[in-house]
Amino acid sequence: MTMTPKPQNIYNTTDFYIIALYLANFELAEPQTSHTSTSRSSDSGEACGAGNKWASKLLSECARAISEKDSSKIHNLLWMLNELASPYGDCDQKLASHFLQALFCKATDSGQRCFKTLTTVAEKSHSFDSARKLILKFQEVSPWTTFGHVASNGAILEALDGASKLHIIDISHTLCTQWPTLLEALATRNDETPHLKLTVVVTASIVRSVMKEIGQRMEKFARLMGVPFELNVISGLNHLGELTKEELGVQEDEAVAINCNGALRRVGAEERNSVIRMFQSLNPRVVTIVEEEADFTSSRYDFVKCFEECLRYYTLYFDMLEESFVPTSNERLMLERECSRNIVRVLACDEENDGGECERRERGSQWFERLREAFSPVGFSDDVVDDVKALLKRYRGGWALALPQGDHESGIYLTWKEEPVVWASAWKP
Repeated sequence: MTMTPKPQNIYNTTDFYIIALYLANFELAEPQTSHTSTSRSSDSGEACGAGNKWASKLLSECARAISEKDSSKIHNLLWMLNELASPYGDCDQKLASHFLQALFCKATDSGQRCFKTLTTVAEKSHSFDSARKLILKFQEVSPWTTFGHVASNGAILEALDGASKLHIIDISHTLCTQWPTLLEALATRNDETPHLKLTVVVTASIVRSVMKEIGQRMEKFARLMGVPFELNVISGLNHLGELTKEELGVQEDEAVAINCNGALRRVGAEERNSVIRMFQSLNPRVVTIVEEEADFTSSRYDFVKCFEECLRYYTLYFDMLEESFVPTSNERLMLERECSRNIVRVLACDEENDGGECERRERGSQWFERLREAFSPVGFSDDVVDDVKALLKRYRGGWALALPQGDHESGIYLTWKEEPVVWASAWKP
């Protein structure tokens, strides 16, 4: 079968319509461009953590006091932070509020209980409608998630080009929002439209509750696009390390792609290599990995070092939210609450004895060392890089694409104000 030309710009100007069509009962709303829909929520106009950085200083001092078990100092600093912090204030106040909760849990050894309570509350208020609104708004104002979608979809389409039976194993918590644009690209191929089997692996309980509705929409959208489609959902896993090759049901005549978007960081550090070897046993044509650029793994036994890295990363993230959303945005508040749960999990939970998932990010260079034991890196083609650059032009200033600087790295980076925040890569056996 001859190679078909790749459609130009896989994430073109209609893509938000395509995702909305899939998510929203096929009713399209008027578009809102991210260039005009964002504003800063701080009257001062300063970036998060700018100015005197009082939050970072007090929080770091408190973390050191906890590490040193200085109870008097801990008490005084927690009291001071509690007086100054607010989840509804400026960026410093928000940082103080969310990290204060984690520090209090660490100091009182109540992290596991607090995290479970926060998760239960989030699950009770979670619905398909709220998730849909959150995802659409976040993708409208920020490329944080769409960057990885575009890079991965481009690599998958190129690797599976010419195959008639495709099997994509999706291991992510993005509610299948990556796949409408890929389905649209398959539908517009010049040759015969291939059959697509999508296996979605779900480990987060908050995602399980909406997968039935998501599956129904995916099937309807595939029919609308005219793509032969089969959806399988694997749920009931406590963590990705429990997934087996047999559960995935890979057939010999299928061209396999494995898509991991923010999934490997939820695997315990000691289990990651075995999960990667399981991927290798499936003999995929391509494995796409997208992870956020932070290191909560090598420092997990050094509380102060881990705290400083966590504070650095979430300061960037809160700064991005500050400049991307309007002050009264409910979606922004939901994202900040999610951050708060994750901060508690990283800093105050004993994940080794939890029995479930973790939240231990690693940097692209660290993932590179792990992945190259089983796979070879695949550079993104010029077409895919051009697609990502075209995507970033849709958003406000501050975003850019960066290439690796060293020999022990691969993939591409999304940067926010010149700081790498998301890493995307592609691999083959």
